[in-house]
Amino acid sequence: MKTPQDPLSLDFRIGEGLSRLAMAHRVDDWDRAKATGLNPTQLAILGLLERRGETGLGVKEIAAQLGVSQPTASDSINALERKEYVAKHPGMIDKRAVRVVLTTDGLAVIGQAGQENGLATEALAALDADEREDLLLTLIKMIRHLQETGAIPVQRMCVSCRYFAPFAHADAARPHHCKFVDAAFGQRELRIDCRDHVEADPSSRAATWDAFQTG
Repeated sequence: MKTPQDPLSLDFRIGEGLSRLAMAHRVDDWDRAKATGLNPTQLAILGLLERRGETGLGVKEIAAQLGVSQPTASDSINALERKEYVAKHPGMIDKRAVRVVLTTDGLAVIGQAGQENGLATEALAALDADEREDLLLTLIKMIRHLQETGAIPVQRMCVSCRYFAPFAHADAARPHHCKFVDAAFGQRELRIDCRDHVEADPSSRAATWDAFQTG
Protein backbone atom coordinates (compact mmCIF):
# COMPACT_ATOMS: atom_id res chain seq x y z
CA MET A 1 0.00 0.00 0.00
CA LYS A 2 1.32 3.39 -0.96
CA THR A 3 2.05 5.67 1.98
CA PRO A 4 0.41 9.12 1.70
CA GLN A 5 2.92 11.86 0.95
CA ASP A 6 1.82 13.82 3.99
CA PRO A 7 -0.29 11.64 6.32
CA LEU A 8 -0.18 14.36 8.98
CA SER A 9 -1.68 17.09 6.80
CA LEU A 10 -4.92 18.62 8.00
CA ASP A 11 -6.73 17.81 4.75
CA PHE A 12 -5.69 14.16 4.94
CA ARG A 13 -6.88 13.82 8.52
CA ILE A 14 -10.20 15.51 7.75
CA GLY A 15 -10.64 13.09 4.86
CA GLU A 16 -10.01 10.19 7.21
CA GLY A 17 -12.62 11.55 9.60
CA LEU A 18 -15.23 11.96 6.87
CA SER A 19 -14.50 8.41 5.72
CA ARG A 20 -15.19 7.06 9.22
CA LEU A 21 -18.47 8.98 9.42
CA ALA A 22 -19.49 7.75 5.98
CA MET A 23 -18.82 4.18 7.14
CA ALA A 24 -21.13 4.68 10.12
CA HIS A 25 -23.80 6.09 7.82
CA ARG A 26 -23.51 3.07 5.53
CA VAL A 27 -24.06 0.76 8.50
CA ASP A 28 -27.20 2.73 9.38
CA ASP A 29 -28.41 2.51 5.77
CA TRP A 30 -27.96 -1.27 5.71
CA ASP A 31 -29.75 -1.69 9.05
CA ARG A 32 -32.73 0.37 7.84
CA ALA A 33 -32.82 -1.42 4.49
CA LYS A 34 -32.70 -4.90 6.05
CA ALA A 35 -35.85 -4.09 8.02
CA THR A 36 -37.69 -3.74 4.70
CA GLY A 37 -36.13 -6.58 2.70
CA LEU A 38 -34.49 -4.07 0.36
CA ASN A 39 -30.92 -2.99 -0.22
CA PRO A 40 -29.71 0.54 0.60
CA THR A 41 -29.89 1.72 -3.02
CA GLN A 42 -33.49 0.59 -3.38
CA LEU A 43 -34.49 2.23 -0.10
CA ALA A 44 -32.65 5.41 -1.09
CA ILE A 45 -34.66 5.53 -4.33
CA LEU A 46 -37.92 5.30 -2.37
CA GLY A 47 -36.78 8.08 -0.05
CA LEU A 48 -35.75 10.25 -2.98
CA LEU A 49 -39.10 9.77 -4.72
CA GLU A 50 -40.99 10.52 -1.50
CA ARG A 51 -39.27 13.90 -1.28
CA ARG A 52 -40.09 14.69 -4.92
CA GLY A 53 -43.85 14.25 -4.68
CA GLU A 54 -46.26 13.24 -7.43
CA THR A 55 -44.13 14.38 -10.37
CA GLY A 56 -41.56 11.64 -9.81
CA LEU A 57 -38.14 11.49 -11.43
CA GLY A 58 -36.52 10.09 -14.54
CA VAL A 59 -34.06 7.22 -14.34
CA LYS A 60 -31.17 9.50 -15.29
CA GLU A 61 -32.14 11.97 -12.56
CA ILE A 62 -32.34 9.22 -9.96
CA ALA A 63 -28.92 7.89 -10.93
CA ALA A 64 -27.38 11.37 -10.78
CA GLN A 65 -28.92 12.21 -7.42
CA LEU A 66 -27.74 8.96 -5.83
CA GLY A 67 -24.35 8.92 -7.53
CA VAL A 68 -24.84 5.51 -9.15
CA SER A 69 -24.72 4.36 -12.77
CA GLN A 70 -27.87 4.36 -14.86
CA PRO A 71 -27.82 0.53 -15.21
CA THR A 72 -27.60 0.22 -11.42
CA ALA A 73 -30.49 2.65 -10.99
CA SER A 74 -32.53 0.84 -13.66
CA ASP A 75 -31.97 -2.56 -12.01
CA SER A 76 -33.06 -1.21 -8.62
CA ILE A 77 -36.10 0.57 -10.09
CA ASN A 78 -37.17 -2.61 -11.91
CA ALA A 79 -36.88 -4.58 -8.66
CA LEU A 80 -38.99 -1.98 -6.85
CA GLU A 81 -41.55 -2.03 -9.67
CA ARG A 82 -41.90 -5.81 -9.36
CA LYS A 83 -42.66 -5.31 -5.66
CA GLU A 84 -45.15 -2.58 -6.65
CA TYR A 85 -43.31 0.00 -4.58
CA VAL A 86 -42.85 2.29 -7.60
CA ALA A 87 -44.67 2.78 -10.89
CA LYS A 88 -43.48 4.04 -14.26
CA HIS A 89 -45.50 6.72 -16.02
CA PRO A 90 -44.93 8.39 -19.40
CA GLY A 91 -43.52 11.90 -19.26
CA MET A 92 -45.93 14.82 -19.42
CA ILE A 93 -44.15 16.41 -22.38
CA ASP A 94 -42.21 13.55 -23.97
CA LYS A 95 -44.37 10.42 -23.73
CA ARG A 96 -41.31 8.28 -24.50
CA ALA A 97 -39.62 9.50 -21.32
CA VAL A 98 -40.33 7.44 -18.22
CA ARG A 99 -41.12 9.04 -14.88
CA VAL A 100 -40.75 6.88 -11.79
CA VAL A 101 -43.23 7.63 -9.01
CA LEU A 102 -43.74 6.27 -5.53
CA THR A 103 -46.79 4.08 -4.86
CA THR A 104 -48.82 3.83 -1.66
CA ASP A 105 -47.07 0.54 -0.87
CA GLY A 106 -43.71 2.20 -1.42
CA LEU A 107 -44.61 4.99 0.99
CA ALA A 108 -45.58 2.40 3.58
CA VAL A 109 -42.16 0.74 3.22
CA ILE A 110 -40.45 4.04 4.01
CA GLY A 111 -42.48 4.21 7.20
CA GLN A 112 -41.51 0.63 7.97
CA ALA A 113 -37.82 1.49 7.62
CA GLY A 114 -38.31 4.20 10.24
CA GLN A 115 -35.80 6.75 11.42
CA GLU A 116 -34.48 4.94 14.48
CA ASN A 117 -31.42 6.31 16.17
CA GLY A 118 -28.32 4.88 14.53
CA LEU A 119 -24.58 5.41 14.68
CA ALA A 120 -24.77 8.76 12.87
CA THR A 121 -27.37 10.02 15.35
CA GLU A 122 -25.19 8.89 18.24
CA ALA A 123 -22.26 10.81 16.79
CA LEU A 124 -24.36 13.97 16.43
CA ALA A 125 -25.44 13.63 20.05
CA ALA A 126 -21.82 14.31 21.02
CA LEU A 127 -22.20 17.89 19.67
CA ASP A 128 -23.99 20.74 21.36
CA ALA A 129 -26.55 22.89 19.54
CA ASP A 130 -24.04 25.51 18.36
CA GLU A 131 -21.65 22.83 17.10
CA ARG A 132 -24.45 21.19 15.15
CA GLU A 133 -25.33 24.52 13.54
CA ASP A 134 -21.70 25.08 12.59
CA LEU A 135 -21.53 21.58 11.13
CA LEU A 136 -24.68 22.19 9.07
CA LEU A 137 -23.24 25.41 7.64
CA THR A 138 -19.96 23.66 6.84
CA LEU A 139 -21.76 20.84 5.04
CA ILE A 140 -23.83 23.33 3.03
CA LYS A 141 -20.65 25.12 1.94
CA MET A 142 -18.97 21.86 0.90
CA ILE A 143 -22.03 20.58 -0.96
CA ARG A 144 -22.45 23.90 -2.74
CA HIS A 145 -18.84 23.79 -3.93
CA LEU A 146 -19.36 20.32 -5.39
CA GLN A 147 -22.54 21.34 -7.19
CA GLU A 148 -21.12 24.58 -8.58
CA THR A 149 -18.07 22.74 -9.97
CA GLY A 150 -20.37 20.22 -11.64
CA ALA A 151 -19.24 17.27 -9.51
CA ILE A 152 -22.81 16.64 -8.32
CA PRO A 153 -26.25 17.87 -9.48
CA VAL A 154 -27.61 21.09 -8.02
CA GLN A 155 -29.05 20.15 -4.65
CA ARG A 156 -32.41 21.26 -3.33
CA MET A 157 -30.85 23.45 -0.65
CA CYS A 158 -32.11 26.81 0.54
CA VAL A 159 -29.00 28.50 -0.80
CA SER A 160 -29.71 27.31 -4.36
CA CYS A 161 -33.44 28.15 -4.30
CA ARG A 162 -35.11 31.11 -5.98
CA TYR A 163 -37.34 31.58 -2.91
CA PHE A 164 -34.45 32.05 -0.47
CA ALA A 165 -33.66 35.58 0.78
CA PRO A 166 -30.66 35.46 3.15
CA PHE A 167 -30.46 37.87 6.08
CA ALA A 168 -33.62 39.70 5.06
CA HIS A 169 -34.58 40.30 8.70
CA ALA A 170 -32.86 42.02 11.62
CA ASP A 171 -33.85 39.22 14.01
CA ALA A 172 -30.62 37.32 14.72
CA ALA A 173 -32.57 34.17 15.60
CA ARG A 174 -34.59 34.20 12.34
CA PRO A 175 -32.67 36.28 9.81
CA HIS A 176 -33.62 34.50 6.58
CA HIS A 177 -36.85 34.60 4.58
CA CYS A 178 -38.55 31.91 2.50
CA LYS A 179 -40.69 33.55 -0.16
CA PHE A 180 -42.50 30.28 -0.87
CA VAL A 181 -44.13 30.14 2.57
CA ASP A 182 -43.59 33.86 3.27
CA ALA A 183 -41.93 33.24 6.61
CA ALA A 184 -38.71 34.03 8.44
CA PHE A 185 -36.45 31.23 9.65
CA GLY A 186 -33.09 30.67 11.32
CA GLN A 187 -29.73 29.18 10.46
CA ARG A 188 -30.59 25.86 12.08
CA GLU A 189 -33.62 25.51 9.81
CA LEU A 190 -31.61 25.69 6.57
CA ARG A 191 -32.47 22.70 4.41
CA ILE A 192 -30.28 20.36 2.41
CA ASP A 193 -33.20 18.84 0.49
CA CYS A 194 -36.50 20.72 0.32
CA ARG A 195 -39.48 19.35 -1.64
CA ASP A 196 -40.62 22.91 -2.47
CA HIS A 197 -37.24 23.89 -3.92
CA VAL A 198 -37.14 25.73 -7.25
CA GLU A 199 -33.64 26.03 -8.66
CA ALA A 200 -32.41 29.58 -9.15
CA ASP A 201 -30.42 30.43 -12.27
CA PRO A 202 -26.61 30.42 -11.87
CA SER A 203 -26.23 34.19 -11.57
CA SER A 204 -28.97 34.40 -8.94
CA ARG A 205 -27.43 31.50 -7.03
CA ALA A 206 -24.09 33.28 -7.00
CA ALA A 207 -25.63 36.54 -5.78
CA THR A 208 -27.61 34.75 -3.09
CA TRP A 209 -24.52 32.91 -1.92
CA ASP A 210 -22.53 36.13 -1.69
CA ALA A 211 -25.30 37.69 0.40
CA PHE A 212 -25.46 34.57 2.58
CA GLN A 213 -21.69 34.59 3.14
CA THR A 214 -21.47 38.28 3.98
CA GLY A 215 -24.73 38.53 5.91
